[in-house]
Amino acid sequence: MAVDSRFPSEGELGERAEKWASTMRGHHHDGIALAHEDSWAGPGDPAVISRQEREERQDRSLARLATRPHGAGSRMAEEPPDPFRTCFQRDRDRILHASAFRRLAGKTQVFVFPDDHQRTRLTHALEVAQIARSIAGPLGLNVDLAEAIAIGHDCGHGPGGHASEDAFSPYLSDGYDHAVWGADVTLVPLNLCAETLDGIRNHSWSRPAPATPEGEVVSWADRIAYVCHDFEDAVAAGIVTPSMLPDIVSFRCGTARSQQLGTFVRAMLSATEQSGRIGMTADIAEALSEFRRFNYDNIYLRPASTRQAQSVISMLQALVEYFTVHTDLIPVEVLLNSGPTGNDDESLFAAVSWVSGMTDRYACGQAVELLGWTQDQLPAGIDV
Repeated sequence: MAVDSRFPSEGELGERAEKWASTMRGHHHDGIALAHEDSWAGPGDPAVISRQEREERQDRSLARLATRPHGAGSRMAEEPPDPFRTCFQRDRDRILHASAFRRLAGKTQVFVFPDDHQRTRLTHALEVAQIARSIAGPLGLNVDLAEAIAIGHDCGHGPGGHASEDAFSPYLSDGYDHAVWGADVTLVPLNLCAETLDGIRNHSWSRPAPATPEGEVVSWADRIAYVCHDFEDAVAAGIVTPSMLPDIVSFRCGTARSQQLGTFVRAMLSATEQSGRIGMTADIAEALSEFRRFNYDNIYLRPASTRQAQSVISMLQALVEYFTVHTDLIPVEVLLNSGPTGNDDESLFAAVSWVSGMTDRYACGQAVELLGWTQDQLPAGIDV
């Protein structure tokens, strides 16, 4: 039988495996290990820049009202500062490594259980971070803080998108707002800085203004990101077409995501340069508003989305009520970290904490396993 030259032979696989195995220890020269046999790279000077020196450099280079890092930062529980990372860099790193952030990969942005090319809450958070950095950098703001807020801003979202807020709100005295829940419940174990939590808590436009300019940037970056990428995903899914966009959007901002993002970011930089306040030039802001309204009318509130939202609400409420009775099935760490701060019932609060942290697929699996739900009762698109 002829050998297909497109695929490596057994001998070639063996050689590749041996070569890879030979790198286990790295390459040692002059008492240090290097990644590559011909590695040469270095900073040019042997000195390592301390956190204190980096803070001083930032203090000299940042805009007058930009947020400065100071030592370990203002945290609920005091802790020693890191020798090399600023407090906001530590916050960013803690969020990146948190299970709440990882689970965003399995949570709905627009489409429940999305196809490979469609956004999830995690890819949305990363795009918000990119846009926030693109705005914060030229404005001389603290990019580390903006990025930390951006990647953490949706960690309080439940499975199934914004429908989860409607599902959980009846069980809590103050309702369920993903922004507030993320800052005050989900991310509390990370002991983040007050400025980071404030930006997460107040990133939604319906909330009070953030206390930092970096938080204000993320509020804009979030809206810019989801308006553009939700439209792009809906086009790819065949729900809308670029030709359907209102003229005010297509003429001023274009029909492709890259054009739209560039237009919105430049409009923010221009407006801030003119006024000294973080905002967007009026003409482009009007286009953004019309773009968002178009998405609501044609994507978020279309009949299929409404039916799916009702299915999500029914499932999540059934799970909350089940776990309120069966709190013994809730992991101990969730029970320890989800004590209510107000007048909410402890068991109910713990059940909401547990269910809100689930991914779409896990929540559906629990509905099948614990509630006896059938496939046709689950939100469309989920195959457990």
